[in-house]
Amino acid sequence: MATRLKSMATLPKLIQSMRKEAPKHSNPVLPSLRRAFSLYDQINLIDNVPEDQLRFQEFNETSFTVNGVKYEGSLLCVGNLLMSWTPRQFSDITPDSLSIFQTIRPIPELLIVGCGRNIHPVTPEVRQFVKSIGMKLETVDSRNAASTYNILNEEGRVVAAALLPFGVTS
Repeated sequence: MATRLKSMATLPKLIQSMRKEAPKHSNPVLPSLRRAFSLYDQINLIDNVPEDQLRFQEFNETSFTVNGVKYEGSLLCVGNLLMSWTPRQFSDITPDSLSIFQTIRPIPELLIVGCGRNIHPVTPEVRQFVKSIGMKLETVDSRNAASTYNILNEEGRVVAAALLPFGVTS
């Protein structure tokens, strides 16, 4: 009951702070769609993500900012692990470039491919390779791929993201 009263007292302040205009950033900021209420009716403050959990915060034409650190080039994320990834353009995404998923356990339920600025269909070979491992595949632009990864990772789902920088156009 005390938690509910605390939540009710905090809610107007939270709504008021959310209505204030967000500060202008030189780089686009990825949105946090973290739920205002958990299943137990406790307030989760936006951007209150545990330190050991990866969270994409910003991006630009050539890099991503994850947990306050700027990473240049393509990235591969599995759960809360982050590594540099060799593809520099969409045509470089092959079964070989995704071969790490043959050894990672537990196998992620979903691989989100961030195609750069525009969405492209993956080759049938890549689609078949991902399916043979036991993952589902989603291809979207890199901005939405990073946001989707944030949401699913915050929910505790086993998810992976293969992201090309946003400036990649083909």
